Amino acid sequence: MAPTSSSVPYSIDPRAREMIQGAKVLVVGAGGIGCEVLKNLALSGFQDIEIIDLDTIDVSNLNRQFLFRKEHVGKPKAVVARQSILANNPDVKIKAYHDSVLSSDYGVNFFKRFNLVLNALDNRTARNHVNRMCLAADIPLIESGTSGYSGQVELIKKGVTQCYECQPKPPQKTFPGCTIRNTPSEPVHCIVWAKHLFNQLFGEDDPDQDVSPDTEDPEAKSEGENSLTESGNVKRVSTRQWIQEIGYDAEKLFNKFFMDDINYLLSMENLWKKRTPPKPLSWDNALQLVAEKNEENENTVRTRDMEVWSIAKCAQVFANNVSILRKELGSKPFLVWDKDDQPAMDLVTACANIRAYIFSIPQTSKFQVKSIAGNIIPAIATANAMIAGLVVLYAFRLLIQEYEKCPSIYLRQKSIHSKFILAPDRQLSKANPACYVCSEKPFVNVFVDVDKTTVKEFENEVLKKHLNMVAPDVILDGKGVMVISSEEGEMEVNNDKTLAELGILDGSILKCDDFLQNYELTVAVNQHVAVDKDEPPFKIIANLEDLKAKEIENGKENGDNKEPESDENDLMFVEEGFEDPQEGSSRKRRKLDSDSDDDIVEVQM
Repeated sequence: MAPTSSSVPYSIDPRAREMIQGAKVLVVGAGGIGCEVLKNLALSGFQDIEIIDLDTIDVSNLNRQFLFRKEHVGKPKAVVARQSILANNPDVKIKAYHDSVLSSDYGVNFFKRFNLVLNALDNRTARNHVNRMCLAADIPLIESGTSGYSGQVELIKKGVTQCYECQPKPPQKTFPGCTIRNTPSEPVHCIVWAKHLFNQLFGEDDPDQDVSPDTEDPEAKSEGENSLTESGNVKRVSTRQWIQEIGYDAEKLFNKFFMDDINYLLSMENLWKKRTPPKPLSWDNALQLVAEKNEENENTVRTRDMEVWSIAKCAQVFANNVSILRKELGSKPFLVWDKDDQPAMDLVTACANIRAYIFSIPQTSKFQVKSIAGNIIPAIATANAMIAGLVVLYAFRLLIQEYEKCPSIYLRQKSIHSKFILAPDRQLSKANPACYVCSEKPFVNVFVDVDKTTVKEFENEVLKKHLNMVAPDVILDGKGVMVISSEEGEMEVNNDKTLAELGILDGSILKCDDFLQNYELTVAVNQHVAVDKDEPPFKIIANLEDLKAKEIENGKENGDNKEPESDENDLMFVEEGFEDPQEGSSRKRRKLDSDSDDDIVEVQM
């Protein structure tokens, strides 16, 4: 039933009720959280809502994005979400944009039309952009995100709280489905694929975890080609049905997943123009790939879990555990993967290493696989619903400007000291005075090799990718020379020149202006030559004191140039954590950065 003005007042503050029906709200994102937020807004009496989302509906969205149905697959999320809301509440005025929020059509004046902006996004670039637009328009923004059973809601208001970019974020670790299915390049890609294979064989059927080649991968299509569905396994019966028809025959399964599917991937020639192509592997050939024994291996005491299995052993483990798990499945509808279940863990380890071998990726021990596979978590519909409820509760408070009642709040999988799974901060988070986005005079130091870095690389990698500018104009301070222009073609002559060739040297100051974001940034260029091939080509530091602090911590203050060993290896993925408010605010907080609705998010527990 559609809410009326008379049915709403009993549930919310009367002051907020008066504001609700006249408020204009923008929702950015119509995924898992976005669907819940839209429903809550409509049922709470909001009458003027706009929604923007570039994404289209996928089958895998249907289990948690409840505004969508099977017949909506392939259609724009924003458009269908609007239709679903109107079907239940035709009195709401709701406008949908099937577009990117990064488009120049949605500038500062667009954002100024709203009383509130509610973010329900799943990528950092868009979050950063909306953060800057709301700062420029001086409109309150409510950020939200979930990761499995955990989540967070945060208020961002110019002059009142910190902005989204005040604190550095850890690198995102999300993997598109086409990377997992078509072009893995890291051990974790193979481990994710192997977990999906377990579910294809024994788990609950989930279209989002298909392990067959992704024929809709845009990179695999030739120019003018619409699809690769003319041939291949995509037109046959479902994988689960085929598996049951062959009676879980291990040799046939092996040849299907590691030879036939790989041959099909090789037919997508565009994928391998700049990549090392995979090597199809048959069952018979796999059994020949026995590890060479050497003196070092024989004399080294290693536990079974620390050993990296030969491909022949992986094949045998695959066959043995398919048989074991099939018996365990019996008449059950499905099995649930558990890292502590030895047959399930052995199967995933074997499959991950076979796939790694095929794609020329380093193989890993069972111990390493377990540490990674145990941290892969799904999107949870109930977490999305709880976070969306908090978003709208905060919206009520913001309408009557009760900012102090909107501290960051965290949804935790388990209660700790307070015995509550919802834990708010004690107070609003204050802005970082050195923030290169919301401080009075945004400033940042960039350490880069001016003799090798081209202007185009500086624009794409530094300004756009890492400093999140959309359309920067850059002037060399002191000389008044324009280096980069947002006008297409205006300064393209500079693209392939190095920074040094344009007079940008150690100590140079660049004035950067993004008209779309109404954002100005001063960049100090510092000459830096990477001494290690694994060292990033540039560094960005807002405050040089931060760099000094790191040097002291690493022992360099006393002349010790030895780099400390890192606890992080390339296989561990640290995403966002949560601060326990009972332990005080001295502990550095790492924030959620994704609504885990799409693809996969790695979280270290």
